[in-house]
Amino acid sequence: MKIGCCGFPIAMERYFEKFEVVEVQKTFYKPPSLETAKKWREMAPSGFEFTVKAWQIITHPPSSPTYRKAKLLVEDGGFFKPIKAVFEAWEVTKAIAKALKSKFILFQTPKSFKETEENFRNMKEFFGSIERDFIFGWEPRGWRSEAVRRICKELSLVHVVDPFESEPTHGELRYFRVHKNRSDEELRKLMDKCDYLLFNNPFMLRDAEKVKSWRDELAGKDSKSS
Repeated sequence: MKIGCCGFPIAMERYFEKFEVVEVQKTFYKPPSLETAKKWREMAPSGFEFTVKAWQIITHPPSSPTYRKAKLLVEDGGFFKPIKAVFEAWEVTKAIAKALKSKFILFQTPKSFKETEENFRNMKEFFGSIERDFIFGWEPRGWRSEAVRRICKELSLVHVVDPFESEPTHGELRYFRVHKNRSDEELRKLMDKCDYLLFNNPFMLRDAEKVKSWRDELAGKDSKSS
């Protein structure tokens, strides 16, 4: 189980010493340059893993407040629409993921991305048109479990979840994102339940350090007993 944060809550150099994975958030808002991505890869230890959150132009419409936060001026985009802006955003996301030597790319859709046939068609066309050089994860909001399972199975997507809010419906790999503050008792229940455990809340550094210490302690006990 790899444990880390969604974004860097502390200086990169210190983060690389503490953890083995980070979910890059800058790629969602306004991606960094390729030169910056390559610099991050060079700074990180060889075994460190970057997962990437896909650029919001692919998943979110221009009406999203996250566009304003990133100061993006885009007339149309989001919802995996088969339009130039979306596929150009994918090319940028892909290039940065390759520069970071990433294996996993997360596509997070907003609540406004409803469970409709049009949205499913858009997803099918999008994922059927791009290179499958990565593992793709999808974190939907407000969809029925059966619909998510059907789409993930057909499009070979990993269902990404907050494990305290829903259960993953498809994918051998388990990628969890914890969005709220949780008690120690709740967090301990996640031990050995997933492949990636990423914290995405104001307490993410504290919680990631805590769970990693529990994991490392258990690993030490197991090595001694063997």
